[in-house]
Amino acid sequence: MSAPVRVGVVGGGLAGIAAALRCADAGCAVTLLESRPRLGGLASSFRRGELDVDNGQHVFLRCCTAYRELLHRLGVTDLVTLQDRLDIPVHIPGRRPGRLRRSRLPAPLHLAGALLRHRPLPVVDRLRLVGAALALRGVDPADPATDAVSFGRWLAEHGQSRRAIEALWDLVGVATLNAGADTASLAPAATVFQLGLLTDAAAGDIGWSRVPLGRLHDDAAGRALRAAGVRVRISTKVRALERTADGWQLSSEREGERVEETVVDQMICAVPPAATERLVPEGVLDLPDGWSAELGSSPIVNVHVVYDRRVLDVPFLAAVDSPLQWVFDRTEQSGLRRVHPAPAQYVAVSLSAADDLIRTPAARLREQMLPALAALLPAARDARVLDFFVTREPHATFRPAPGSGALRPPPATRAAGLFLAGSWTATGWPATMEGAVRSGNAAADAVLAGTPARAEGVAI
Repeated sequence: MSAPVRVGVVGGGLAGIAAALRCADAGCAVTLLESRPRLGGLASSFRRGELDVDNGQHVFLRCCTAYRELLHRLGVTDLVTLQDRLDIPVHIPGRRPGRLRRSRLPAPLHLAGALLRHRPLPVVDRLRLVGAALALRGVDPADPATDAVSFGRWLAEHGQSRRAIEALWDLVGVATLNAGADTASLAPAATVFQLGLLTDAAAGDIGWSRVPLGRLHDDAAGRALRAAGVRVRISTKVRALERTADGWQLSSEREGERVEETVVDQMICAVPPAATERLVPEGVLDLPDGWSAELGSSPIVNVHVVYDRRVLDVPFLAAVDSPLQWVFDRTEQSGLRRVHPAPAQYVAVSLSAADDLIRTPAARLREQMLPALAALLPAARDARVLDFFVTREPHATFRPAPGSGALRPPPATRAAGLFLAGSWTATGWPATMEGAVRSGNAAADAVLAGTPARAEGVAI
């Protein structure tokens, strides 16, 4: 008789959820441990009074096939929406809004009309976009030489002006890479633009959750995991991983108290880089000492404003020539009507690559952001602010700087039975929900390929 393979997953973000479900669906006995009191990692939500607040403004694209498959596995596809066609309203202070909307033509012609009408750019810059876009289609993201070059330098070498980089390439790139073109590696940037905008006309259509992210990545994920037989242990912090004769031993604690030690045959570590470097045994990764600090992190700041009236008439918009980047309507998702009746509206401003804002006091951000919102949204000029608050993720993603690809390890390690997952690993994607799910799937596949069964506690 063969007993199920025992698999431990440390980390209950999207990578850990995906890995645990994939292993459980294959018949493994899975235990998932998460230090926070909820699942979902950095794509989750929390309560602030009567409001449901997402800890970040997360969207996905039609090309995010792994994430969309996870939503299907969780049974929540009816709780998200996906555009029929890519359509990004673009607002510029003092000017009539424009939009980046794809046509029905095949890629890359589907964006030609939108780019040629992109008002923030002079006509000469619009014409030069086409050549750079076609050249970007030919870049090999997997080539180490590509990773060594900054996206900004590559754009400049292909005829893109400073204005074009700021008003178009960074419009998309900063939000997806969590870095500006000048500080981002060409490799993940090429991945984003090739898969999302330059290869398949429908790939870049934008999707988002119509409910708090916690409904998807915590509530529904928890139900799916438990239904699959996964032992879910939240508020449980793993302090150490140790290789023993019987497998991998996890030493953990809950609320500062040590809990029972867990022994598994296969181990998936799905936590951020710094935590991974602390947990895994020395020498199991083909990386230099201090690699997690060298990889670094990039912050994201979110500014939340509740107005006494409707000021935003679209689900989201992108801003140019403004301290704002992307602005979202969060009225429905937040449950605002439990607190304020119509026509009150809750909008959230997402500020990626926010190194210069992460330590700015909320009062100062209020002084900066409210006038910026009024400059973009005429209805906000006379609106009364009912609530204003700020959320911050100092280490929201890894920093995708040139050369960072060498610090992103594959799922397998040098230690038998120890695997890695997380959006920061070598997925080929930047730090997105899609990258996280792909990493979890890859780690689970590595587990399943290596250990088909267990008999009497001995891996076979």
